[in-house]
Amino acid sequence: MSSSADQLRVQESSLWVRAQVMPYVLFMGFLLLSQFGGELIEWNHPAAPWWRRWPNQWIYPLQTLVCLGYLIRHWRFYEFHWNLKWSLIAVVFGAVGIGLWLLPTTLYDHWKLEGETTGLMKWFGVAERKDGFNHHELEHPAAYFFSLVMRFLRAAVVVAMVEEIFWRSFLSRFVHKMEGSYWKLAFGVHSTKIMLVTTLAFTFAHAPVDYAGAICYGLLTYLLYLRSKNLGACVIMHATANFLMGCYIMAYGKYGLW
Repeated sequence: MSSSADQLRVQESSLWVRAQVMPYVLFMGFLLLSQFGGELIEWNHPAAPWWRRWPNQWIYPLQTLVCLGYLIRHWRFYEFHWNLKWSLIAVVFGAVGIGLWLLPTTLYDHWKLEGETTGLMKWFGVAERKDGFNHHELEHPAAYFFSLVMRFLRAAVVVAMVEEIFWRSFLSRFVHKMEGSYWKLAFGVHSTKIMLVTTLAFTFAHAPVDYAGAICYGLLTYLLYLRSKNLGACVIMHATANFLMGCYIMAYGKYGLW
């Protein structure tokens, strides 16, 4: 009887770990496909079919739908615990966090800079950030709106859930107690190791131009994680930040931020 109970606990823990990690693995897998496979597929020519001219226009929606489907299928393993008070606070945190993230490229325009920056300005991400996919290149209105909707769905819903589940729900617990039943730890446990590892891991998952913004954002998220002890609040903070970033991109043409 004890052996059966132990087997059941091991199976449950394995399912829990898989549910926390696999969405991020799937997401990063599609990014690698976009980065390396996309270059092999891409044919930037007026005669090229859309799926070869802009490979990301089918890779990103596929990434979004696959990850979203996995999240829905494993929903019971996620401890969102939505809370109105912390949800509202999370919106404020998200706005402040993305404001800090976007400040360097905003200063680039405000200071009327040109070309690539160097030294500390480059490290802090003071750059134009306009080199990226422009949705206005899609001539058909339906294609334009589909692409735009999928970008926002990807950024504000899928990315927010995938990353916060991985960084906050899984990695924070794993870092704190690598051996034993770490998946049983309460959400929101404080340790300097958790703060450093999750913030640095989050930072290095982004491009170097975003390092300064990612450090600030990561530390703010850790503060919300610690005070709210609520995964749902962290997701809402991330969703708010990415939604506002999308609005900023569309308003100022900063397509390199996507």
